[in-house]
Amino acid sequence: MKIPAMIGAELRRLTASPMAVIALIALMAVPILYGGLYLWANQDPYGKFTEVPVGLVVEDTGATSGDTTTNYGEKVANNLVEGKAFDWNRMSAADARAALRNGDVDFTVTIPKAFSESLLSSSGTSPHQARIELETNDANNYLASSIGSSAVEKIRRSVAEMVGQEAANKLLTGLSDVRDKLSTAVDGATQLADGANTAVTGSGQLADGTAQLADGAAQLSGGANQLAAGTAQIADGSQQLAAGAATLADGARQVSDGNRQIAGYADQAGSAVQQATDALPQARSDIATALQNQGLSQAEIDAVLAKLDPLAERLRTGNDTVQGAVGKIDQLAAGAAQVADGSATLADKSQQLADGAATAASGAATLSTGATTLSTGAASARDGAKTLHDGLGTLATGIGTLRDGLSAGVDAIPASTPDLRDQQAKTIADPVQVSSDKVAAAKDYGQGLAPFFAALAGWIGIYALFLIIKPISRRAVTALHSPIRITLAGWLTPAAFGALQMVGLLGVLAWALGFTFQNGWGALGIMVFASATYAAIILALNVWLGSVGQFVGLVLMVLQLVTAGGTFPWQTLPAPLAALHHVLPMGYVVDAMRQLMYGGQVGRAMTDLGVLGIWLVGSLLLAMIGVTRMTHKRTLRDLQPSLIG
Repeated sequence: MKIPAMIGAELRRLTASPMAVIALIALMAVPILYGGLYLWANQDPYGKFTEVPVGLVVEDTGATSGDTTTNYGEKVANNLVEGKAFDWNRMSAADARAALRNGDVDFTVTIPKAFSESLLSSSGTSPHQARIELETNDANNYLASSIGSSAVEKIRRSVAEMVGQEAANKLLTGLSDVRDKLSTAVDGATQLADGANTAVTGSGQLADGTAQLADGAAQLSGGANQLAAGTAQIADGSQQLAAGAATLADGARQVSDGNRQIAGYADQAGSAVQQATDALPQARSDIATALQNQGLSQAEIDAVLAKLDPLAERLRTGNDTVQGAVGKIDQLAAGAAQVADGSATLADKSQQLADGAATAASGAATLSTGATTLSTGAASARDGAKTLHDGLGTLATGIGTLRDGLSAGVDAIPASTPDLRDQQAKTIADPVQVSSDKVAAAKDYGQGLAPFFAALAGWIGIYALFLIIKPISRRAVTALHSPIRITLAGWLTPAAFGALQMVGLLGVLAWALGFTFQNGWGALGIMVFASATYAAIILALNVWLGSVGQFVGLVLMVLQLVTAGGTFPWQTLPAPLAALHHVLPMGYVVDAMRQLMYGGQVGRAMTDLGVLGIWLVGSLLLAMIGVTRMTHKRTLRDLQPSLIG
């Protein structure tokens, strides 16, 4: 009996009755239904999050910063509702708790009263974090709790970005204001530096002037001391002068009085002489008349008068002399009076001079003391002026350093505009942008799971087929002694049906669900080859273990379900299961499907295909060894009826 004949006999057995045909068709549809329905149900669950009901409670009362009152809770709530990431339902805290207990919402998000106040607390003396409260109910759905945690983390990041942007904007605006103030300060520092340099020059001049002042004050002090000594002597001399002037005044007054008496007498004598002189012409005339009356001739009269005329002339001369002397005496009396008056005035003035000299002496002494103090102060001023000059030099240097530092500070703070500050604030609040690039990309969640469920569906399909397909024909074992033909016939029948299953499953994935395949023919080849490998493995298990082998096939399916790395990365598995990932075939099927479906590395798919080939050949060889054993001898186990039928 040849291999086609054995396959034909098995097919006739499987289609011998309508129920057998229905059973065969139903089992053939198992992988299509399993893979298709599961992937259809999970094709794009993230796109349906907008229909997930979530309770949103906003209790925030806002907070005031400066003159501005902000309610970040309302801002966050409005952003969430407008974003439509979930089916957000605004409700009170009591309603939210009731809705979560009743399963009307999958989780609740509460923004507490002090939310805004906490966000603004970073600028105060008691900074603390703001809270967003998440409440879940695993009795509703565990994954909904995980989704809620992820959603709250996104809310936290968005709030941090929003607040960070506002804070950064304020900071940048403040820096801009600081830059403007620093520019003004630079101008002021420049002016201050110029003034300081001028002050240094002036202080140098001041130092020179105070040095001259100190020298002059020292000279003044010496002169003032001499003046004080001189004025003291003048005071003593003026006092003596005053005493002598008083004595002189008294003597001058006595002289004046005596002269006045002499002048009186002289005036009287002068008056008498003047009268006598004035009487001469009349006396001459009277004498002439008397002589004439005496009978003297004119000649005799003239002779007599001639004798008298010289006397008259001498009298007139004496009168002139007397009158001159009287005038001199009068002048002397007047001068003596003036001397007496002047002496009296001199006595008065001498006393005033003595008093003034005493005052001057006292003032000169005070001046001397003041000049000494001035000299000491001028010396201190000279030293202070020098210190001031040195200090102003240091100050000018420091102000220059300050000006340069302020200028460097202005240069260090870049000039900005409101638009630039907005962009900078956004960058500071969210400094990292994730640039996502995929070497190989799945279109959606369902396509991401397709390689795993296609590989799993292939195993389930083969496992189900072996429920009605006989692994080995007992007639062929009895009639033939060709383990190779018997094994190949027992393998090719389920392998052919498995290939049909994989073609049907690929059609559902590609056309019904719209999944894309970068290498469709390669993916189909992997699916068919994987199905054939599964058929060889389950065949070997049935040949060696019978119905127990069928159970072991179920156990292997469960092991591969968790070790294939179809959902989470296989690195997250416990160590024993991670080790099985590198041994069992389904993980290689999943990897090869991903490479060919998403446009990955064909070389990796070929390596995975090589591992599957080892499983295929090894399983067939193991099955052949078992068939060989069956053709040469029987055991009691072979005579026992199968548990499956």
